[in-house]
Amino acid sequence: MQRMGPRGFLTDEEKSNLPKVTWPLIRRILSYLTPYWVRFVLVFVTILLSSVLGLLPSIITGRIVDEALVGESMALLLQLILAALATMIASQLVSVLTSYLNAWIGQHIIFDMKNQMYAHLQQMSHAFFTTERQGDVITRMNSDISGVSGVISGTLQNILSNVSTVITTLVALFGMNWKMAIIGILVIPLLVLPTRSAGRQRWKLLSEGQAKHDEMNQLINETLSVSGSMLTKLFTREKTEYDRFVTVNGEVTKLALKEQLSGRWFRLTMGIFTQLGPLLIYFAGGYLIIVAGETGLTVGMITAMVALVNRLYRPVESLLNIQVDFTRSMALFTRIFDYFDRPIDIKSPENAKKPDLTHADICFEHVKFGYTEDVEILHDVSFTVRSGEMAAIVGASGSGKSTVINFIPRLWDVDAGRVTVGGVDVRDFDLTYLRSQIGMVSQETYLFNGTIRENLRYAKADATDEELIAACKAASIHDFIAAQPNGYDTEVGNRGLKLSGGEKQRISIARVILKNPRILILDEATSALDSISESNIQDALEFIMKGRTSIVIAHRLSTIMSADKILVLGSAGEDKGSVIAQCGTHDELLRQSDVGPAGNVYRELFETQFNKVLEMERTLPENT
Repeated sequence: MQRMGPRGFLTDEEKSNLPKVTWPLIRRILSYLTPYWVRFVLVFVTILLSSVLGLLPSIITGRIVDEALVGESMALLLQLILAALATMIASQLVSVLTSYLNAWIGQHIIFDMKNQMYAHLQQMSHAFFTTERQGDVITRMNSDISGVSGVISGTLQNILSNVSTVITTLVALFGMNWKMAIIGILVIPLLVLPTRSAGRQRWKLLSEGQAKHDEMNQLINETLSVSGSMLTKLFTREKTEYDRFVTVNGEVTKLALKEQLSGRWFRLTMGIFTQLGPLLIYFAGGYLIIVAGETGLTVGMITAMVALVNRLYRPVESLLNIQVDFTRSMALFTRIFDYFDRPIDIKSPENAKKPDLTHADICFEHVKFGYTEDVEILHDVSFTVRSGEMAAIVGASGSGKSTVINFIPRLWDVDAGRVTVGGVDVRDFDLTYLRSQIGMVSQETYLFNGTIRENLRYAKADATDEELIAACKAASIHDFIAAQPNGYDTEVGNRGLKLSGGEKQRISIARVILKNPRILILDEATSALDSISESNIQDALEFIMKGRTSIVIAHRLSTIMSADKILVLGSAGEDKGSVIAQCGTHDELLRQSDVGPAGNVYRELFETQFNKVLEMERTLPENT
C-alpha cells in the first residue's frame, strides 16, 4: 500500500497516481449509497440541525452580556445560561445521532462491498491467483474496503458538516452586522495561511525523517537477523556496522529535533494570530461604536461575533484541504473497482450442459497453450483416454504434465484446440457440474486451518462418521487419526502444518475417496509418501480408480507400469512446446525405435530416472 501524507498534503507517489475523476466513477460510488438514501438524508438533516444548534451558545453569550449583565438581571442570566447549556447538550446529542447513522451506513456499505468482492474473487480464474500477489488480494478485501467507512463517516460527513457550519455561521454573522462580518472574514486567511505553510515544512521534515527511519530499520534487520549477525561476525565487520548505525541514528535524531522545534514555532505563530483576530474585531467594533456612533452594534454582539468567527476557522481550513481528502477517497474506490472490473475468464456459458458422464472419454484435440504469449508450453497435444482407463503422463521436468491435467476441470483454458469429456467441450459444461464430477489430488496438498473432520467434509458436507472412517481406512490414515487424543477433531494447524507431508497427502486422498468422483486425477499424489506408505494405499488407489477414467502423473515406476496407457510428453523442437511424443504400455514404449528427432523419450526417462527409483523401491523395504 502507498504511504499516506498528513492531512492536507499528497505524497509524491499519490501525486503520480492521481485517479481520473469522471461522472461515471462518481455515479458508481453513489450507487452504494442508494439502498440507504433515507438514512443518508437523515444524516444531512442532523448535520444541518447540529450546525444551527452550534450557533446558539455564541448568540446567547451576546444576550448574556447585553441583557443580563448590563441589565443586571440575575433571573435572565440564569435563564440564558441554562438555555446555552441546553443547546450545547442538544447539539452533542444530535452529533452522537449523526455519528451513529454515519457508522451504520458505512459498515453496511462495507458489508455489501466485501460480499461482492468475495463472490467476484471466487469466480476469478486460477490464472488470477497465480499472478496476483496474495498480499494485494487481502489488502483489497480488508484495508481498502474497510477504508470506505472512513470515506463515508469521515470525508463525506466532514464535507457536509463543514459546508453547513460555514453557511450557517456566515448567515448569522451578516445577520448581526454586515460590516463586522466582512472584517471577521478578512481575519480568517491570517489563521489559515500559517497552518498550511507550517504544515508543508513539517511534512517535509517528517518525510525525510521517515526515509532515515526506513534506512535505520533496514540496517537493523540486515545486521541483527540470524543470517546477518553470523555474516557480520564471520567477516569481523562489527565496528563498521556500528559506525554506520551511529551515523544514521544521528541523522534521525537531528531530523526529529527539527520537526519538534518547527511545531513549537508553529504553535507560537498560531497563538499570536489567534489572539490577533479577536483584537482586530474588538478594535473595529469599538471604532464603530465610539467614533462612528453605530447604534445597532452592542458589546454583546461583538462578543458573539468573535466566537462565531473563531467557529469558522476549522471548517474553512478543512474545506481548503478538501481536494486532498477527495483525491484519496477517489483513489481508494479506484483500487477497489480495479478488482471488480477484472474479467471472469472462466465461467459457465449460457445454456451450459450437464451430460451423463457414466461413460466419459477424455480427448485432447490439437491443444496449444502458453502461460505467456511468447513462451509456448504445449504445441500440438492430442490423445484420448477411454472411459474406465487409467493413463499415466510422464515427461521431463517442465514439459507441461500438470498443465495438461489442469485443462480438464478448467483451471485453465486452452489457447487453441479443445478438450472434451464425454464428447462435450469442457467450455460448454456447467462449471460447477463439471468440477463436481472430478476428483483431484495435487502434489501440493492443502488443508484448511481446522479439524481433520472439517477438512474431510469439505468433499461431502453431509458425510456420516462411518463414511469418514471408511474413506480414511482406504487411504491408510484412520489408525493415525484414531491414535490422536482428539481423533477426527484433531486440529491440523495453518495449512496443515501440524501434520507431516505424508499424513496430509493421505488425508487429501481420503477426501477425494469421500467425493466419489467419475473422473480421477492424481498429480504425483503419493510424492510425499515413503515406499512403505505408498504401498499401503496403492491398493486403495487402484480400488477407487476401478471403473473410473483416471489420469495419473507419477514419478514411481510401479504406478506407471500399472497404467493402461502411458502418455509421454516430449519437445516438439526449438521454441516450441511439448507434444505427445509416445503413447503405449511400458513394454511397448521400451521396444519402440527412436521416435522423431528426440529419440525414444520414454527409454531415456526410464534409464535416467525410473530405473533408479525402481531400485530404491526394491531395496528400501529390506533396509527398513
